[in-house]
Amino acid sequence: MWRAYVGRFKLEHTFRFIKQFLNWTLPRVRHPEQADRWTWLVVLAYTQLRLARPLVVDHRLPWKKPLTEGKSTPYCVRRAFSSLLGRLPVLANLPKPCGRSPGRPKGRLSGHAPCYPAVKKAV
Repeated sequence: MWRAYVGRFKLEHTFRFIKQFLNWTLPRVRHPEQADRWTWLVVLAYTQLRLARPLVVDHRLPWKKPLTEGKSTPYCVRRAFSSLLGRLPVLANLPKPCGRSPGRPKGRLSGHAPCYPAVKKAV
């Protein structure tokens, strides 16, 4: 019975972390497909944090005792993730300047915006 409780305890804290720190419930999506995509993005972010556990050094506050090796929580990894980003290779090329855009041809005016009558509610 206590093993089931421990498993449930871990699951509840995982959902709490995903909702509070990875903003799973933040976006207001209009379609179920958007909700599915957002859920998969949050799952990928959580997986990335779990995989980065052995790579980041735990930055504890001075009054907290250090964790043992490999026991860092996703919250601690999230806090130290920015130190990991500096060690990753740059995969994108630098942007190339393309010069000025030609813009609107000389002598041509843009014209006025179309006006529409206001819709009034009958009382």
